[in-house]
Amino acid sequence: MLCRFDCEIFDCFFYHLSVVDYWRKADSAKLNKKDETIVVFCRCFNMAILRLLHTLLIRGAIALGLFAVSTSLSAADWLPDSLGRGFEKSYVAQPDDYAGSVRCTVVRYDARGAAEKSRKGVLYIHGFNDYFFQKEMAQQFDSHGYRFYAVDLRRYGRSLMPGQKPFLVRKISEYFADIDSAISIMTDAGIDSIVIMGHSTGGLVASCYMEHNPPTAVHALILNSPFLEWNLALPARILVPAIAGLGRIFPSLTIPQSGSVYGESLDARWHGEWSYNRAWKLHDSSDVDAGWIRAIERAQLSLKRHPYAIKVPILLMYSARSYKGDKWTPEAQRADAVLDVADIRRVGMRLGHKVTPLEVEGGMHDLILSSPDVRYPLYDRIFAWLSENL
Repeated sequence: MLCRFDCEIFDCFFYHLSVVDYWRKADSAKLNKKDETIVVFCRCFNMAILRLLHTLLIRGAIALGLFAVSTSLSAADWLPDSLGRGFEKSYVAQPDDYAGSVRCTVVRYDARGAAEKSRKGVLYIHGFNDYFFQKEMAQQFDSHGYRFYAVDLRRYGRSLMPGQKPFLVRKISEYFADIDSAISIMTDAGIDSIVIMGHSTGGLVASCYMEHNPPTAVHALILNSPFLEWNLALPARILVPAIAGLGRIFPSLTIPQSGSVYGESLDARWHGEWSYNRAWKLHDSSDVDAGWIRAIERAQLSLKRHPYAIKVPILLMYSARSYKGDKWTPEAQRADAVLDVADIRRVGMRLGHKVTPLEVEGGMHDLILSSPDVRYPLYDRIFAWLSENL
């Protein structure tokens, strides 16, 4: 599109063409020295105008090309996601850190299209050795009028890049930029009432985020079995501060992980009902390092040392019991086989002044992945709580 200045140049150009044409048609014998000077001036002026027009046309072509490229890039920001119809993902590059390039991935579920846009939204944050794959949860929130988003944190799931060590972290606050990116995308889309929902380590991350960096657009926090305390016997628990101390000096020191029956309770190839990318959610978690232990320990201590710091309403959800066995039994699918539910309640009730505890009979560690007779009534209770607290 030409600006007003460009149009005036065109007018000036055509006016001088008419002047030159007039003098060209006139009898050259009748031209005096003054007339010849005018003709020469007009010709020189028109040459300058032609050069300027040429520059403007090139400039306009470049501008149109850049506009087309930017429009194309904008349209390509959202890519089809592996979860299928209605799910899209967007990679967000973050500044390089101590281990190189990092990114997060924002996933959204948009089944109804642009015609029905609620101003309420949910941002889901996954746990350790995990990523977002809970399609049913997204559909539940969507059907209840909440626009659904999830974030795969750096070095998890969709955000893993070639050569990266999965789950690597030195401070829980590293994830805050990933959450900020997701919230910025949501607010840019017109969502001004956001609920953050965090599972396990994602619940710890979400709690720390709301303690230190609470955006005004976030109006509630839902914690699904948050990792607020180590589930370790007393001798091992005493060693955690020492390992965390080593993590400051030797952050890459490998710390072996014990196996868990939890994967058998989830995986459709074993005793569960869920299928997922097993390269992103391992049956048995890979080993962590002392730097990871330090990051978790410091985050948990921060929440304990600053009680009641979270100002928004909190729904604290946990199973009615924990499972302590190291072999799978049917009871493992009706209890939390990862964390101690008593610790979740003890620490979680001190996160804020508006905490609603919700004990879930028969719930697994990820309550949303529990059996249908558990999770469907749980959804009803979640939406009832949201209607009362938003």
